[in-house]
Amino acid sequence: MSDQGGASAEEVLGHYEALINRHDFDLLVPLIAQDAVFWFNDGSHSGVGEIRQAFEETWAKFPLERYWLEDRRWLAKGEGAAGCTYHFCWQASKDGKLVSGGGRGTTLLRQDAGIWRIVHEHLSQFPR
Repeated sequence: MSDQGGASAEEVLGHYEALINRHDFDLLVPLIAQDAVFWFNDGSHSGVGEIRQAFEETWAKFPLERYWLEDRRWLAKGEGAAGCTYHFCWQASKDGKLVSGGGRGTTLLRQDAGIWRIVHEHLSQFPR
């Protein structure tokens, strides 16, 4: 699906979720807008280069990490933009021990020239 022309916003988000678990950022690049902004607990990342760095640093810390989404809720779907909230979950092995976590997330997608790409992702821990 490197050329996701014709794919819906929902399909792009699902493909993104599956590809994250391959730990190869080059596979994600076609799904992310060049001007995307991602917000994580550890910082804000603008553009594909900074986003790549954030992903690759996480994968280096947790090489066996598995990531998935639950409870997707599409809040907006239009011709040019779509937004989804969800709970994200992750599980990894660190120093021989199973660790896991999650939180809440929002992903915004924008359609440019008939192709949906992620333009914003915001992941944060659940409130206490």
